[in-house]
Formats: sequence, structure tokens, C-alpha cells
Amino acid sequence: MQENDGKYIFGVVKVGDKGQVVIPRDARKLYDIKPGDALLVLGDQKGMVLLKTEIFQDALGQMMDGLTK
Repeated sequence: MQENDGKYIFGVVKVGDKGQVVIPRDARKLYDIKPGDALLVLGDQKGMVLLKTEIFQDALGQMMDGLTK
């Protein structure tokens, strides 16, 4: 794993026959990803990102709270 100013390179992974990828151990440890965790897949024309659903739900809740104040 290489870090530069809070940005990381974890290496290269390959997509398996079933479309599965293995998240590198260092990334799983850093982001506390455990078996059974749900990940949200977001993307645009340039690429995609994985995000733990609980982080997305927390951010959405904060946005909703801001709208009701």
C-alpha cells in the first residue's frame, strides 16, 4: 500500500469469471470492511467507487437533518 496525502494505492486486482474482485487486505483493514458488510457501488463515465452503506446512510441522514432545520 502506498499513501500520499491521505490517498492510497492498494495495488491491482483482477475481475474473476463471476465478476468478483478481492478487496486488498490493507484496504479492508483501513476501511474496516468485514465479511458480510454491504457496499454501495457508485460510478460515472470515468470510474467507480465502493462505499460502505452505513457511511452513505449516515451522510444521507445528516443531509436530511440539515434540510429540516
